[in-house]
Amino acid sequence: MTDDARTKVAGAREVRDEDAFDVEAVAAWLRAHAKDSAGLEGTPEVRQFSGGASNLTYLLRYSEQDLILRRPPSGKKARGAHDMGREYRIQSHLAPVFPYVPGMVAFCDDESVIGSEFYVMRRLTGPIPRRELPPELDHLSPEQVRSMCTNVIDLLVDLHSVDPAEAGLSDLGKGEGYVGRQVSGWSDRYRKAKTENVGDFEDVTAWLAAHQPADRRICLIHNDFRFDNVVLGESDPTRPAGLLDWEMATLGDPLMDLGGALAYWVQADDDAMFRELRRQPTHVPGMLTRTEVVRYYSERAGLDVTEQQWAFYEVFGLFRLAVICQQIYYRYHHKQTTNPAFKDFWLVTGILEDRCRKIIARADG
Repeated sequence: MTDDARTKVAGAREVRDEDAFDVEAVAAWLRAHAKDSAGLEGTPEVRQFSGGASNLTYLLRYSEQDLILRRPPSGKKARGAHDMGREYRIQSHLAPVFPYVPGMVAFCDDESVIGSEFYVMRRLTGPIPRRELPPELDHLSPEQVRSMCTNVIDLLVDLHSVDPAEAGLSDLGKGEGYVGRQVSGWSDRYRKAKTENVGDFEDVTAWLAAHQPADRRICLIHNDFRFDNVVLGESDPTRPAGLLDWEMATLGDPLMDLGGALAYWVQADDDAMFRELRRQPTHVPGMLTRTEVVRYYSERAGLDVTEQQWAFYEVFGLFRLAVICQQIYYRYHHKQTTNPAFKDFWLVTGILEDRCRKIIARADG
């Protein structure tokens, strides 16, 4: 790791008071339980990453290396969410067959250490595209941006090609019937997270229930695939070097994974309201449009999907994103977190509801 890579860690800031933990306790636990305790002497400097809105992510800066700690948020959580052991297991098992996961260091299920489960992993170095391209990538031409974009989509295709049995992850999900379970499950989650200042989405959930297709196939899916979870190569930033944030990975339908990814895909010609939600650089010259992404992925994965068929996956992806935003806002609304970044998430829920309705109207028209 270069000194420059160690010095500049984008998105890392001081730890919020409500998210602080006993650093000495973690350091002592790691020295006793890490697979390799080399370089774990002393107490690390701790910084918190500001990008995530679900699990909490921290930088542990030791004198010789940087590690990453992940733990659940405080407050009410959806049943089955924020399972640190599951997230650790997925990445540990994937490493031999999918070389884009960070190296795992240790998992702690003893909540007496910091008040929750947590796990620690190696930090992958390299630029991460967030709302804008990192400054060091400003030199990329539109052709290079397009190459980066298609290579990132190929990463998703590669993941969907992993044999779950070979990875020892055949038990990760419930298998057939995935689409139906997702429609009913996310509909129920929204009803439980609804607050009085947002719409009910009942027309959207009814349309999804009436138009749900059969599973195309069942494979390993990431379920939170977007640019700010991709680490690009340091020597060649047009190629991905890592994929982060595996908390929602499961066995499911690959087109549902793609639909979830494209819910974040705001392009240059979108309406002004939707452009306000952009959190990744999918608007820059050279980036594929959503239509081009679907076409490219379908060709690479060997899955035919018509524009009419795609409407379901697009609406579902946007609806699921609305539920995620509303679940986060619910925690803020009920004072389970005081993070001011979440105070306007209810507005995002409304914008996404309106977009779902427009796509449904076009599909039914």
